[in-house]
Amino acid sequence: MSPTPPATPIVAIVGPTASGKTALSLDLAEALGGEIVNTDAMQVYRGMDIGTAKLPPAERRGIPHHLLDTLQVRDPATVAEFQRWARTAIAALRARGATPVLVGGSALYTRAILDRFDFPGTDPAVRARLEAELDEVGSATLHARLRTLDPPAAERIEVENGRRVVRALEVIEITGEPFSAHLPVQEYADPRTVQLGVAIDRDVLEERIVLRVRTMFDDGLLDEVERLLAEGLAESRTAAAAIGYRQAAAVLAGEMTVAEAIEKTVIATRQFARRQMAWWRNDPRITWLEHDDPERVARALSVVRAV
Repeated sequence: MSPTPPATPIVAIVGPTASGKTALSLDLAEALGGEIVNTDAMQVYRGMDIGTAKLPPAERRGIPHHLLDTLQVRDPATVAEFQRWARTAIAALRARGATPVLVGGSALYTRAILDRFDFPGTDPAVRARLEAELDEVGSATLHARLRTLDPPAAERIEVENGRRVVRALEVIEITGEPFSAHLPVQEYADPRTVQLGVAIDRDVLEERIVLRVRTMFDDGLLDEVERLLAEGLAESRTAAAAIGYRQAAAVLAGEMTVAEAIEKTVIATRQFARRQMAWWRNDPRITWLEHDDPERVARALSVVRAV
């Protein structure tokens, strides 16, 4: 009997938003005979295209993409569910010899997929009480409480992301431990895993962020949000937290001008990029590649093929 061939590696592209992860993921998937697995928490939602910089089908080079457009904006989604969906997709790809190439901006989701990460349980009564409090006092008040109880967790969770703030407070209450103590450890669930990071100078990144945000509004983000509001975006605890969408919704509600929305979206995106890097900068397993290195694909392939 011939030996079973080794499973294809799991390749994850990480780095701050607007750094060029998508282009690298396509290049690697083409070179490796792989397929893309989305790890962006918001790109799973149908209709959330412009504001999430979702790659249009015509630009996907014919490469299959997984975990895109799988939910309606009203649908909730948790990290635990995303972990299960992604690991199922990865297993299916490897079973037929295709290399899964993970790409997306949600650092927690990527770590939950790649690393050993078991989720704490939940308590429906505690969750319901915290969600009622969220509705009454708002996410900023609960986030301030989280910052007192668990500063590292508060640093990684957006003030506006009430769903994740509630989850962190729930875990703290039911376990008696900081939420940050339950975050993934740096140990791959599968040793044939490679992380490739896209490195980019901060000044260049900020210029890209400004350009991306302005382009989103120019390309019709307000129309997209208006349509999604009719589909229940405002009632969603997950999709409604997306950067750009809440600012566009404020414009539609007459609460700010387009110029103010662009400025606030740029600021929020910069803050998000800093939080992303807080996840990755202390991970020695990542091989960093300069965003403008003409040899970055070749360098990436050498790392993948050495696993």
